Parts: sequence; structure tokens; C-alpha cells
Amino acid sequence: MFEDFKQQFILNFVSEDRWRYLANGLLVTLKLTFFAVLLGLIIGFTIAIIRNVHDNTGKLKFLNFLCNVYLTVIRGTPVVVQLMIIYFVIFGSVRIDKALTAILAFGINSGAYQAEIFRSGIQSIPRGQMEAGRSLGFSYFQTMTRIIMPQALKNVIPTLLNEFITLLKETSVAGYIALEDLTKGGDIIRSRTYSAFMPLIAVALIYLVMVLILERLVKMIERRLNKNDKR
Repeated sequence: MFEDFKQQFILNFVSEDRWRYLANGLLVTLKLTFFAVLLGLIIGFTIAIIRNVHDNTGKLKFLNFLCNVYLTVIRGTPVVVQLMIIYFVIFGSVRIDKALTAILAFGINSGAYQAEIFRSGIQSIPRGQMEAGRSLGFSYFQTMTRIIMPQALKNVIPTLLNEFITLLKETSVAGYIALEDLTKGGDIIRSRTYSAFMPLIAVALIYLVMVLILERLVKMIERRLNKNDKR
């Protein structure tokens, strides 16, 4: 049994340096996740501010309408479909880097969920905080930036990190546009060795380790924030 495991390990990972498919795929996955999260932060924060301004002042009606359409469409359709539409339809006649396409697709998808995270964080701050800021002579913008947002961001950090974990796993569908991410790397090894068990288990274990590390980080941050709240 051990000899069989050893032979399978050598066949799948050692022969022809096939482990490089997993290593290179892991780097692609991490790059996609990092830049997609950054794009999602920008989109989500902007939408949350627009919707909050509309809810409190009645202004930005058209922008608020566009934000609602965006949220409905993005949250109502699968991310893999969005990825293929962006790559095969929107950029179908244009030569564009596959990684950039994936970052745009995952970033746009993540932005819809981060927008609701930011918005819930803003709404969690008592309304009296806004009234207190305005009574001190601050404008609406100054009150938001100096009083509301610092508290809201503190409240949503753990949830944002959980969104990062979710996005990390969602990038596994990047292979639909032939992008060689971690999952695709395992599939390439399988196609070369005709052995599905070991490369796919290796991919699953790598994802599991990354998720466990990130979940540990989330718990540490939550404990730190809870300690600060008790002081």
C-alpha cells in the first residue's frame, strides 16, 4: 500500500515537475483574490455611501437606482455565469489578459456583497451619532468621515475578512475561461496522469489550509476588537 502511494505521489507531483502546476496555480489564485477584494472594496464602499446618502437625504436618486439594479443583477446570478459573460461576451472580440478579466468579474461580484456589509455597518451606528455631529457644526460629509465611518469600519472588519474567505473559494471557477489557477492546476495534472484522486485531494487540502489560516486570523481580530470594546 505504501509503495503504491509512493508511486502515485511521484507520478502526480514529482515526475516532470508536475507540482509546479499547483504552485503556479496557487499564486494565480492568491493574485486573483487579492486584487478582486481591493476592487470589491472600492465598489462596495462607493455603493454603500451612495445608498446611505439617498436614505438619509433623498439625494442621488438616479445613482441609487443604478446601485439597486447592480445589486439585484449581481446577487441574483451565479458568479461563473458573470465570469463567462465578461470574458466571452463583453470582451469576446478584444484580446485581454484572462487574469484581468477574472479580477474584474470577481471584483464586481464581491463588490455587491461588500456594499451590503458596509451599509449594514453604517446602519449599526446609532442615529444619535449623526445628530451629535451635525449639532457640533460638522457637515454631513464631515460627520460621516470623522464619526460614523471609523466606527462602522471597526464593526465590519470580521465580516469583510469572511467575504475574503468566500471569494478565495469562488475563484476556483476561473478555469472556465482556461485560466490556470489552483483548481485548474490540479485538473491539468489529472489529465496528464489519468489519476484524479491525488491531485484533486491536494487542491482541496491547499484550499482547506488557507481557509483555516484565514479563519484563525478572523477569530484573533474579533477577540482583539471585543477586548477594545470592553475597555
